[in-house]
Amino acid sequence: MHIKTTKCNRFCLVASVTNHEVFHRPEAQASFEALFRSFDPEVQFQYFKSFQRVRISFSDALAAAEARLRLHKTDFNGKEMRLYFAQTLTFGSPRLEPPKPDKQFLISPPASPPVGWEQSQDATPVINYDLLCAISKLGPGDKYELHTATPTTPSVVVHVCEDERGDSSAPDDSDQDDKPRPPRPKIVQTRRPDYAPGVEQ
Repeated sequence: MHIKTTKCNRFCLVASVTNHEVFHRPEAQASFEALFRSFDPEVQFQYFKSFQRVRISFSDALAAAEARLRLHKTDFNGKEMRLYFAQTLTFGSPRLEPPKPDKQFLISPPASPPVGWEQSQDATPVINYDLLCAISKLGPGDKYELHTATPTTPSVVVHVCEDERGDSSAPDDSDQDDKPRPPRPKIVQTRRPDYAPGVEQ
């Protein structure tokens, strides 16, 4: 819903009243309303205490204009009273409009894809067949350099471990419970470099 225009309501005035007696005492209200009934006997009043405002609705636009001309910035019970024409907001539509088509894809799930949208095909996975072939040809004790070292990055080398059982054939599942399992290899920690006090590393 978008506001299009703001127009002045020629039949309605808004009075800014700082005198609180108008909102509490019936005598003050009667005196206040008498000022405007002299211009239009059918005038109607709506009091907004929290905003210190009074909405004054006239049946004739000329009467509203004359009242505003004569009573604007006049004194009422020792307080200045100001009058303004009410503003009327004109809305584009009384209903909530759906978003524009080029923005509907942001809704989850989208109501409809934008104009010209096409589903993208999944890209073919990148497989380095040369690397797979080289690794498959490696035997125990061989190594293959995946990434060559540079001045800022280390090299990446794959080492093929030897079979500790001495048998490259696939193990038989039926004999797994009978044969003792070989001990797990010990992980060798990387040695910490030597530190000499006073020498920057």
